[in-house]
Amino acid sequence: MTTRELAGDTDTRSDDRGLPRRHAVFAICAMAMFMASIDQTIVSTALSSIQNDLHSGLQWGAWTITIYSLGQVLVMPIAGKLSDHFGRKRIFIIAIILFTASSLLCGLSVNIYMLVALRGLQAIGGGAFMPSANGLIADHFGRSRDRALGMIAATFPTGALIGPILGGVIVTYWSWRFVFLVNVPIGIILLVLGVVIFPRSAPRVADSANRLDLHGVLLLGAFILSGMIGITSLGGSDATVLSPAFYLPVAASVVALVLFVRHAKLAPNPFIALDLLVGKTFGAINGLNFLFGAGAFGFGALVPIYAHERYGIPILEAGTLLTARAVGMILVTSATVFALRRIGYRIPMFAGFSIVVVGMVLLAVVPPTGVTPYLWLSIGGCVTGLGMGMTIPAANNAALMLSPSRISSIAGLRGMFRQSGGIVAVSIATTVAARTGDEGETLGTVFLVFAVILFLAIPAIFAVPRVKYRAMTL
Repeated sequence: MTTRELAGDTDTRSDDRGLPRRHAVFAICAMAMFMASIDQTIVSTALSSIQNDLHSGLQWGAWTITIYSLGQVLVMPIAGKLSDHFGRKRIFIIAIILFTASSLLCGLSVNIYMLVALRGLQAIGGGAFMPSANGLIADHFGRSRDRALGMIAATFPTGALIGPILGGVIVTYWSWRFVFLVNVPIGIILLVLGVVIFPRSAPRVADSANRLDLHGVLLLGAFILSGMIGITSLGGSDATVLSPAFYLPVAASVVALVLFVRHAKLAPNPFIALDLLVGKTFGAINGLNFLFGAGAFGFGALVPIYAHERYGIPILEAGTLLTARAVGMILVTSATVFALRRIGYRIPMFAGFSIVVVGMVLLAVVPPTGVTPYLWLSIGGCVTGLGMGMTIPAANNAALMLSPSRISSIAGLRGMFRQSGGIVAVSIATTVAARTGDEGETLGTVFLVFAVILFLAIPAIFAVPRVKYRAMTL
């Protein structure tokens, strides 16, 4: 492999494309990912209204949120492989159609069961945006792809910040149905722009004689879905690890994993190559992404309820604590993107993970005398966001540079591990907290334990490539 290929500059046309087209491609991809990230949080503020209008209990209402995360976990690696196999543009357009159509149907749902099913379909479209968008941007930006991929990562904290606020406004002045219907005109615009502006993208998998590995797709889907259903079941008040609702799907997940690994070893063209899952480099990066997801999507989402339960901060005021984290993340992400070429990937990941550890400790401990709990938690949230802002661009680019021809597949796996970490973190934390007399105190202890685990995982960063992006483009 040449140094030009190592840098990901496999498309010789990428540097000849004009800036207007590059910027248009970036804007379309960013808007699609921004829309998908908003839908991860916007429904939470509409949950009470949905339950009342559709006459559902809390358990089924909560599935409107859980099924979206589960669906994205399942579809991200699949969409990544399909993008590499059939071309980025085709998968991106299909994702827009699915997301827009399912959003329309969600807004027209007549009962909670219909809504949950359609949220799962919506998750398929939303989860397919990330790997196909990463591939499109990488194809168009050539040697600048590291900065473009780093910048687009800022859409997720921004979407998570705007989602609850937008949801609250919509529910207050209109109806919960517009939480979904608002996606329809945006989706139609993106569909038209994508068809017109995106050039046809050829499949990145060179051997067209190879068929898509459906066997591998089914085994991976069974592994992820069964495992996540089992772990999610622990969130129930009466659930234990001895409950059939837990051990049966987990056992099915373990069997599917064993069969998937065996299939990946023996199949001539497996759906996901085993080297992308395990090994010193990819194994370490996947593990770090899992822990990052636990902090960013899992424990981070529990900060408002932690603030309310432990310190009695009103729930609306507690929700604004996520703003401090998002602001800190956004401020640092851009600076880190432009520093990667000089310092490489390890330094920002070391610094980022270390700062997240400090932020989690600050969230867990009691504020010092003279400092209000709200101010203290805001500081802890901001510090955590600063660490995440350093980690995201470096973690996003480190693995992609190892195998430029499989960018979409790697991006899909990255999203899968991060979302899985978030679901596992929420399930474990809420299960432990529900079984104690003081939920706020228990969540603080859980935050502290996670900080220790994250600190112990920092040495795994030594497995991340240390070579700088500029060196690879010589």
